[in-house]
Amino acid sequence: MNHSSSNSSSSLVDFDANGAVCRLKSPTAMPLASSYLWNKHMMMQVNCRGYIVSRFMQPEPTAYSHAPNLEAKTFMQPEQPYYAHHPGRFVYIKDLERDKLWSVPYEPCRHEGAEYSMESEAHCITWRISLDEIEVVWTLFLATDLAAEYWTLRIVNHSDGKRKLLVTPYFSVGYMSWMNQSAHFDVQLNSIVCESVTPYQKVSQYFDNKELLDTTFLWASRKPDAWQVHQHNFEGEGGLHNPSALSKPKLDCDDARYETPVAIMQYKVTLEPKQQTEDYRFIFGPAKSKRHIQTLIKHFQAPDHFQHRLSDALDYQQLAATNHLSCPDPLMSSFVNHWLSRQVHYHGDVNRLTTDPQTRNFLQDTMGLCWLNGAKARDNFVLALSQQHSSGAMPDGILLNDTATLKYINQVPHTDHCVWLPLCLKPYFTEHNDFEFLNLEIPYSDSDQSVTVLEHVSRAMDWLVAQTDHRHLSYIAQGDWCDPMNMVGYKGVGVSSWLTVASAYACATWANICLQTGHTDLAEKYRAHSDDFNAAFNTHCWTGDWYHRGISDDGIAFGTPTDGEGRIFLNPQTFALLSGASCDEKSAKMLEAVSTYLETPYGLQMLAPAYTRMHEHVGRVTQKFPGSAENGSVYNHAAAFYIYALYQKNEAELAFKYLRQMIPASAQEDLIQRGQLPLYVPNYYRGAYQQFPDRAGRSSQLFNTGTAAWMYRIVVECLFGLVGTQSGLQISPMLPSHWQDAQMVRSFRGAILTVKYERREQTQAVVLQSLDANIAGNTVVNILPDHHYHIHVYLKKES
Repeated sequence: MNHSSSNSSSSLVDFDANGAVCRLKSPTAMPLASSYLWNKHMMMQVNCRGYIVSRFMQPEPTAYSHAPNLEAKTFMQPEQPYYAHHPGRFVYIKDLERDKLWSVPYEPCRHEGAEYSMESEAHCITWRISLDEIEVVWTLFLATDLAAEYWTLRIVNHSDGKRKLLVTPYFSVGYMSWMNQSAHFDVQLNSIVCESVTPYQKVSQYFDNKELLDTTFLWASRKPDAWQVHQHNFEGEGGLHNPSALSKPKLDCDDARYETPVAIMQYKVTLEPKQQTEDYRFIFGPAKSKRHIQTLIKHFQAPDHFQHRLSDALDYQQLAATNHLSCPDPLMSSFVNHWLSRQVHYHGDVNRLTTDPQTRNFLQDTMGLCWLNGAKARDNFVLALSQQHSSGAMPDGILLNDTATLKYINQVPHTDHCVWLPLCLKPYFTEHNDFEFLNLEIPYSDSDQSVTVLEHVSRAMDWLVAQTDHRHLSYIAQGDWCDPMNMVGYKGVGVSSWLTVASAYACATWANICLQTGHTDLAEKYRAHSDDFNAAFNTHCWTGDWYHRGISDDGIAFGTPTDGEGRIFLNPQTFALLSGASCDEKSAKMLEAVSTYLETPYGLQMLAPAYTRMHEHVGRVTQKFPGSAENGSVYNHAAAFYIYALYQKNEAELAFKYLRQMIPASAQEDLIQRGQLPLYVPNYYRGAYQQFPDRAGRSSQLFNTGTAAWMYRIVVECLFGLVGTQSGLQISPMLPSHWQDAQMVRSFRGAILTVKYERREQTQAVVLQSLDANIAGNTVVNILPDHHYHIHVYLKKES
């Protein structure tokens, strides 16, 4: 079996041989395409044209490279719009003999004749830009222990003649503060220092702000020949694409005294034929003061500092490499091995760089950690349960430090958080067999009483049971999993069909865990509760062809065949399959309806048709642009639930079809339509396919999504069928029929298992064989840590 990644390419995007390097070959075909880097202190979304969104934690997300005007305290936006003065990192190259100006990576000069390559790796991003036989190599990475960007610049003369260049690296600083901002070049530090004071009004804020890192600095390994920190004086009348300052022999070295700062250094470079420069090195980031910068520089100047930091960054990203697959789809192999696992790592490692992640997000991101870092997953579950109320209710957000508060959407009451406890704990138990965790005692947030994890989760299920109306349908308050569905139940009466059946699934999942651990009374109790939820769901939510989404405070059912907009929703159908609520006849009708109304070439829409006006019995979800976010997009989180449900119902071919649609295809047409590199699964692709087909498929470019953990679970547990049991590792694969062979190298309970799959004519059922492992039926048993087992799995060959 030899499934190389090297052919997973188009003329626009390709991968190296093992899929670890993704190369984009045009800055214009997919202008919003981005990669991302992070460490525990900061995150960067890096656009292919050189624009950057960057934030560091102090402890809330904070900018050090700002927009040119006063900006709201937001992070990443869907389909992030870029503009000429958007924060970025560029290098101007002026050929002094040819009087020609261009820039790297592409902005601001936008020279279309350059040869372009953006190379994304897990730990760094490199641009290689060539024009007129001059090659510029511009590389970015992050240290693991510092909020700072590390940049290297190398220039190569491939021509046969001497070349004289003016090289001008440009780092956006932007409008730092209306209260106090300035910038200058500090000779002793060899750094540009941009200082500001965070605006405030209250006396108490002064003391709160005293420790803020309000300074932005740019340090260079070489002394510049000139510099500029005055944004307007640099641009002059020419603008960023042709700055007036670059028409002069050198920059004017102006200070900024309350004017908008920028960090620009300039070097005169002369290159002999076939010569290249040594690396120019830059570090850009926040600091508290000049003294702080001086302390940092002592480390920057250490021998091999950059190389050691780059090596550390690579090691940090290797933490995600726990399972490795090989299959006939090279792009899928590359995506799962290097990029999906990395995305799961990002979510579990830094909690989306927030101090109060939504509870459902925190729990599902922790679920992803179950395959990467079981100890961290366990700690996260403890933290979440320690913030549960004694009533059984889970908070709307999990506070990650003593100063954190619930903000934004976490100040709006949602009713689904308890559902995710058993659903996310189940993979922890199957993966690590740590049922002793159920006996751990943890206090409630509003009581000195400590109870076991078993009691915590049981109370959460009891809370779900209690939060129902006379029909046993679940109250929705101001939202469930769908945050902006905020007006269905704000009067205290409206109910969620989805939450009703999701509660059924949660109770059933918890009942099975209780049964596994010998708590038969609890198992019977929660199985009965699951049956009650399912019965209410079937009685009140079935419309004849599918289940509706909910009933408003005023008794209006929505998500019904008679609705002109929002006629069908995906989630109720999904969880009806998972909970066992739907009989075979209803399931068949649901699958047909989903295929007819929600399927697109880019995946499954969350609802259809998308809303085009406000529906006050539903809420602000109907005000979102049709086909974006929760209003009818291909919302991958919801699609992942459905794919998982299809696998549970043995609908493997259909499930794989939808799974594969989540990953941008190798075909150039699909890549361009989505506009996204296959480096992560986004939270959505544009939907409203029937209404706006020309816009459908566009990526949100947002990599913060619970989809990642579910998608990883689907690949490991469903597609390759590798699920832990109390006795070992069960192998029940559901590979697509056109795959004749595949392989998964699986890390499991301290051991490594190489599992090879092969279809054979003579095989009628799944057969496991091994020379070094104990097999009992379809389960590998007696697995010992620090051992490597080799398993052959033979499958029926499909005609």
